[in-house]
Amino acid sequence: MRYFLPLLLLAGLPPPALADDLYVPNLRKCHEGERNTTTKTCVVDGDTVWLKGNNLRLQSFDTPEPMTQICGGEAEVALAHQASDRLLQLLNDSRWTVETFGVDGTGDRILATIRIDGRDVGDILIEEGLARRWPDGDEWWCQF
Repeated sequence: MRYFLPLLLLAGLPPPALADDLYVPNLRKCHEGERNTTTKTCVVDGDTVWLKGNNLRLQSFDTPEPMTQICGGEAEVALAHQASDRLLQLLNDSRWTVETFGVDGTGDRILATIRIDGRDVGDILIEEGLARRWPDGDEWWCQF
């Protein structure tokens, strides 16, 4: 069973459309071009998740981009898909919690940390070579 424990919101943020029954069976990847709705719940990429209509940017780590190939070309895209798949697997195989910390610089995404057994999922992805520390980590995938 996968349960989301209540989202801890920073004072002043608009309340997200989340309730106590945050069970999400079989979390999935978002589809390209999928509309943003109040119920959208899916993994965008290795560091971004939609949860009950809330766009969460997972903080403290960064993963390669699957769509833009910013610097590493096809190898970057392949690594991005691996990171996204691994995040999806972690979330589907574990109970986890979400903490929020305001909004990112775009004003569109809520900064958040997802923890499994108290561990930041970003730390897990970094240890597995699928992510870098952010903002101070090197975009090593650009060296491919």
